[in-house]
Parts: sequence; C-alpha cells; structure tokens
Amino acid sequence: MPVKKKRVLIVDDHPLFREGLKSIIGRDKSFEVVGEAGDGRGAKLMARELKPDLVLVDISLPDQSGIDLVRDIRNFLPDTRVLVVSMHSKVQHIAEAFKAGATGYVVKESASERLVQALEAVSKDHYFLDSSLSQQVVETMIGFPAKEAKITNGAYKKLTPREQEVMRLLAQGLPAKQIAEELFISPKTVENHRSNIMSKLEVKSTLELVRYAAKIGLIDVDLWKE
Repeated sequence: MPVKKKRVLIVDDHPLFREGLKSIIGRDKSFEVVGEAGDGRGAKLMARELKPDLVLVDISLPDQSGIDLVRDIRNFLPDTRVLVVSMHSKVQHIAEAFKAGATGYVVKESASERLVQALEAVSKDHYFLDSSLSQQVVETMIGFPAKEAKITNGAYKKLTPREQEVMRLLAQGLPAKQIAEELFISPKTVENHRSNIMSKLEVKSTLELVRYAAKIGLIDVDLWKE
C-alpha cells in the first residue's frame, strides 16, 4: 500500500522561486505541492481550503509580514507545520519565526540542498534549523545570558519583554522605522512602546534613555563615544 504523501502549500511572492521549490519537492515521493500563493491573503484562503500538512512561508510578502502569517496559520490550523524559507539570516528573524510558531527555518540559498531534509524533520514535528545558521544562532544565544546577568535594575524589570527588546534597539541608536522592520511591527507601535518605556523608567529624552541603558550594562557606552 503506497504511503500517503504530505501535502504542501508554498507561499512566496516570486513565481520563479516557487517553481524552483516545486521542482525540488516534486523529486521526492513523500511530498506533493497542492497549492501556491504570492501573498498573505491568498495564503490564508488556500490554507483554510486545502488544510495542508506543511506550509512553506517567505518572510517578505507584499501585504503582510511572513512572521505574522506563520502566527495566523498556526492559530487556525494548529496541526499544520510551517517551514520558513527566507533570504533573511539574522538571528532576530529566526527567533521571531520560531516564536510565531514555525517549526523550521531554511535560508533560500540553501533550499536546493536542505529543503527536503527540512520538510522531513518538520513533518515529524521535529525542529529544523538550517545548518549554515546554527553556529551564528548558538554564538548569539551564548552571548545573551552574560548581558542579561548585569541587569538588576528594578525599573527595567517592570518593562514587558517586547518593551525590553525595543529599548535595546533604541539604545543602540536605531530609528523607529528600522526597529519596526527588525521586530515586524509598525513604526507607530514602536513609538507607543518608546513612550511606555520612557514613562516607566522616568526618563525624558532619548539621550537619557541611552545613559540609562549604559548604566545598567544594556549597551557598551564606548559605542557612543566620538
């Protein structure tokens, strides 16, 4: 009796890249592509209709963040597994994808070599991280505890995890637009977080915020010296 193939939905706004993924998947007898979409809206419609076993999602979509799409799909199809296939290799993007509910992450340049391996792992409910990213992720995660250990300030601990995240980026001098892109939120949301952070910490300017961050060891003050 033939093994039932795992049904795959591909979401990417580049038709040629979708064709490439279909070709790779088509060579494996365990999977079949049952649909494809070029944006978040179409992806959600198809996912609801087809109820695929697996969805491949790009982070950069024309109408919404792929991270938000991962979260949406997992909300209404909790048994469907999502694999992110993206050109982005920053640790921040990877962390956000897994927090949103992705089970795997592959960079596009590795897709031809690692896609089927990733699909096999994810379909068995195993986490998969592209090996080309693993060293970078591990090094970054190892670096986090040491930095966190310095932070004992009570006011800082009153910030929500998202506010702490925004504060780190503000203290590094990043503009609201760039922070919004890093965290997959709107610039207006960044400004709202900024206002809440400054209120909770009782600081009145970005310069005071930077000084505060340096004082508690959140950033390296040498980075701000002329």
